[in-house]
Amino acid sequence: MSIRYSKYFPGFIFVTDLLLLNLAVYNSHLIETQSTSSSTELSLFLFLVNIIWLGVSAISGSFNIKRPLRLSDNINRFMLTLMYHLLIVFTVFYFFHLGYFSRLFLLTSYVLFFTFVIIYRSVVFFFLDYARKKGYNHRQIVIIGDEKIAQRLLESFNHHPEYGYDLADFISEERILTMNEDSLTESLLSKKPDEVFICYKQMDSELLKRLIKFGDNNFIKIKVVSDLILSNNAAQLVNYNNLPVLHITSHPEIAMKVRFLKRSFDILFSTGVMVFGSPIFLILAIVTKTTSKGPVFYRQERIGRNEKPFYIHKFRSMRIDAEKWGPQLAREDDPRVTKWGKAMRKTRLDELPQFWNVLRGDMSVVGPRPERQHFIEQIVEKTPNYKKLLRVKPGLTSIGQVHYGYAENVDQMCDRMRYDLVYLQNISLNSDLSIILKTVKVMVQGKGK
Repeated sequence: MSIRYSKYFPGFIFVTDLLLLNLAVYNSHLIETQSTSSSTELSLFLFLVNIIWLGVSAISGSFNIKRPLRLSDNINRFMLTLMYHLLIVFTVFYFFHLGYFSRLFLLTSYVLFFTFVIIYRSVVFFFLDYARKKGYNHRQIVIIGDEKIAQRLLESFNHHPEYGYDLADFISEERILTMNEDSLTESLLSKKPDEVFICYKQMDSELLKRLIKFGDNNFIKIKVVSDLILSNNAAQLVNYNNLPVLHITSHPEIAMKVRFLKRSFDILFSTGVMVFGSPIFLILAIVTKTTSKGPVFYRQERIGRNEKPFYIHKFRSMRIDAEKWGPQLAREDDPRVTKWGKAMRKTRLDELPQFWNVLRGDMSVVGPRPERQHFIEQIVEKTPNYKKLLRVKPGLTSIGQVHYGYAENVDQMCDRMRYDLVYLQNISLNSDLSIILKTVKVMVQGKGK
């Protein structure tokens, strides 16, 4: 795809999303053969659904595909748009009594729409990624400033050809000193850049003003690159009355939309598991009760978000006197674990009651595993970074739990923590879904440590 046509691409995505929405509703209507809604009600539904989508999508910009090319960011923005759309549609139809549509019809419509768009977006991103790696749909860039910073920037672009950038010219700080405003402008225009990257250690404010003016006059994007290298992504640009300030924090601030998506997903997923999995819950409870003495459920205090204690729930997998000598971690071939408990721990089925903790808001489906205060104090002594994990809700499963499993001592808990710190820097609904799928694989294979 040539660059000159790229400006039409967002509009193409916008129209295609609208078509897929209508296709999803139409197919949902065909699937629900017992629908009692009239053709007039269906037409009204389609009309309002389309109008609401046009408004919500236009505001959220879910159809925009920006550089750098990241499918997860685009899908997260689309999912947030979809949730707002569903909320508005539900409010309009059910509170204003504009017609009756079954829950199955609505659920099928949105599941199909979500599926269609995810498949479509994946194909689009695959095509763009492939095309840019082959040298198409590239942007010409000029880099100005410090050579070392420019080299780091070029290395990043070389490692990610899907960004689609080609270097047209590099103008060093030494060259800039020999150029006046007219010669600099002529040099830039001769290269016909789409974007100009300014790499700086000490910013020349007058030069920056000239370049911004040049960019505005010639429709060229101006981007500023500092010499700062972060070990994580906990940075945000904040504008204080036209004064840009880079906000860097030792703990990442989770965006409101990510928190909203995670909590919405937690409620929907946990409700689904507890409703549809109730027969499995009942069987596990009966077997737990009949295979060893003691209660079905095990209740223990753990430390949650912002160091707030809460009680975690599990199917009991150990003898009732397992900790008569004080807090202990389970180990390989632990004699305190019952035979049935060992099977549950291998398949992680003992953790299922924690979906109740998720519904209550104590936990999330995915997040760092919650620990007891007794062990937290020992972990923090060895690895103070652990406190970062207490900034987010603990999870029923985690990337550390998937790759490392249950820890048998404090050193292993510190090792497992490193996985969770990586997750903390990349929290998104996509990464959560990936961890859930990996957890299911561990459960099915019975590889839980």
